[in-house]
Amino acid sequence: MEERKTMGLLKTVGLSVLGLAFALAAPLQPLGAQEHSENPSTDRSPIDLRSGQVIALLNGELDAPLEDVFTDGFLAAVPPTQLYVYCAQLAAQFGRAVKIETDGPPGANRLALTITMERAIGTGAIAIDPAKGNRITELLFRSFNPLNDTPAKITADLNALPGQIGAYFGPLDGKDPVLSINADEQFAIGSTFKLYILSALARRIQAGDETWDAVSDLSLARRSFPSGMMQDWPSPAPVTLQTLATMMISISDNTATDVLMQHLGVDAVITEMIESGHSNPRLNVPFLTTRQMFALKAAGDAVMDEYREASAEEKADLLASLSESELDQEAIQSTFAGGPVALDIEWFASPEDLRKMLIHMPKGGYGVPLKIMSVNPSMVESGWTNWSRAHFKGGSEPGVLNLTWLLYDRIGRPHVLTLSWNNKDANVDNAALELIAQRILALPQ
Repeated sequence: MEERKTMGLLKTVGLSVLGLAFALAAPLQPLGAQEHSENPSTDRSPIDLRSGQVIALLNGELDAPLEDVFTDGFLAAVPPTQLYVYCAQLAAQFGRAVKIETDGPPGANRLALTITMERAIGTGAIAIDPAKGNRITELLFRSFNPLNDTPAKITADLNALPGQIGAYFGPLDGKDPVLSINADEQFAIGSTFKLYILSALARRIQAGDETWDAVSDLSLARRSFPSGMMQDWPSPAPVTLQTLATMMISISDNTATDVLMQHLGVDAVITEMIESGHSNPRLNVPFLTTRQMFALKAAGDAVMDEYREASAEEKADLLASLSESELDQEAIQSTFAGGPVALDIEWFASPEDLRKMLIHMPKGGYGVPLKIMSVNPSMVESGWTNWSRAHFKGGSEPGVLNLTWLLYDRIGRPHVLTLSWNNKDANVDNAALELIAQRILALPQ
C-alpha cells in the first residue's frame, strides 16, 4: 500500500516495486558502455566502483556499511531493511547478479545501467554525489526481462508462496489458459471489487439512464478513509460520475467508491455481480462499502462475531449503525497495523469470476470504462513488449493482494492476468507477487 497519507488501505497496487529511486532527475545520456562483474578490476571511476558494490549488495556479499555506500537521503527514502528485503526478492526470483554495464558520458555522476542476473536482465539507473563521498543517491531498477522463463517455473514459484494462491493467465474467453491455479476458488480481493461498481455504472449509462458527465455530490455518502484524496475535499462538492469512477479505479479512492455505490444503489452493484456469472455471490451480501468495512473491523472481535452470526436483516441494521458512527483515523490505522484482520470480512471473487466480469463489463460508450482502467495500467516499461493496451485494477489490505489486468496483445486479442494471494496469518509480500506478475507479462506470446 503506497501513497500513504495514512495507511492507504484498500488501494490499488501495481508494479511499482521496481523503482528504488531517490532524488536526481537528470536525463540519461547513453554513450560508451562499461562492464562491471562480480570480480572488479582496479582503476575504475567512482560510479563504476559503486556499481560493483551494487552487485555485492544484490548477492548479499556487501562488505561495507550501507551508510558508507548510500547517502543519508537515500536511506531515509529507502530504509536499510526495505533495501535488504528488495535485494533478497530479486535474488529469489532471478538468481545471483553477474555483471552491471553502465552507459553514459565519461565522468558523469548519473548513468543508465543494465544488470545481468542468472535468470534475468534488468535496466535502470545509478547516480552518485561527489560532494557526499561519491555515495549513491539513486538506484533505480525499471524492469527485469526473465531469461528462459516458463509457465511451469512460474507456477512452482506461485505455489511456494505462503498462504493461498489463485491465478489465471490466458485468453479472455477462458480457452487454453497459459496458467491456471485454484482458478475456481474464492479469494478476498481488496479494492478489485470496485470493478463491479464500474461495470454497474457503465451498464446504467449504456441503458441511457445516466451519462458520464452527470453530476453527483460528495455529500451523498459519509467520508471514508484512504487510499484516495476525496476524503479531504470540501463538502458539498459536485463531481461528475466519470471523475468519481476515474478516481475510484486509478487511485482506488475509497470515498469516491462509496459515493458511487450510494448513487447507484447497492442492489445495482449486487445485480451486476450476479449477472456477470459470479460463482458464489452470497459471499458478498451484504455488499460492504469501504467505510463499513473499516468500521466493522475497527469495532473489534465482539462486533465482528455478532456480524458473522447475524441474519441478513440484522447484518444490514448493524452496518447502518456502524456507517453513522464516528470513526477515528488513528483507530483505523492501529486496527490494521498488526497484520491481517478478519479476512472473512471482505469482498470475494475467484480468478474465474474476475475473468467473467471483464467479459461482462460494458466496453462501449466511447470505451470509457477501459480508458478509466488504463489511467494506471501498472505496466513496467519492458511489459509493453507483448501488449498494445493494458487495463488494470488491484487491491490490498494486510494479508490480501490482488492484481488484475485486461490486456490486448499486438494483434488485438484480449487476455486476462489475475493473481490473488491471501494469508490470514501474516502480511503478504506485495513485491514478490508483483515480480512474478512481471515474469508472466513477459512470457512469449
